[in-house]
Amino acid sequence: DGVSVRRSAAELSTIKANLTERLQDSINHISSMTKERDLLNTSLIQLTEETNRLKSLCSCYLLSTQAGSWDKGRQDCRDREAELVTIDSYEEQVFVSALNKKDTWLGLNDIETEGTWKWADGTALTVKYWTMNQPDNGNGDPQYGEEDCGHFYHATKADGNWNDLRCNSILQWICEKMA
Repeated sequence: DGVSVRRSAAELSTIKANLTERLQDSINHISSMTKERDLLNTSLIQLTEETNRLKSLCSCYLLSTQAGSWDKGRQDCRDREAELVTIDSYEEQVFVSALNKKDTWLGLNDIETEGTWKWADGTALTVKYWTMNQPDNGNGDPQYGEEDCGHFYHATKADGNWNDLRCNSILQWICEKMA
């Protein structure tokens, strides 16, 4: 009958309107949650950066009194529950460079893959303070051999005092221990 069809159509129209309203509310809620997630993500990134910055300020450094190969320096640092120094920021580079009175090993090497420099703790190189035209792996000159380990030149400016050198060269080293 026609009345019940109209009533059913009216009920369906009401149900459709209610579902449409609920759907719009859900979309608005998801949009709000997406914005909140993005804000939280931004906050997390900022907190991670600040944590890393603070960690770099909370390191203890030891300048060795002995000299040896890069491996000897690394082992000495590990025996002290530390690692050869890792430079994570310009501030740390300036600070550690100021400690140097002699050329010293830092925890940088490309032993595994030539040209792929990473820190002794396995982390990727994110900042670079190479001396001009370095690293050059001895520039192919046999007298220099394979230059797979990084060191600080002590008497040069902080923003360009890294060099690659044969790992069996004899230098002092700097250990870094996170506090």
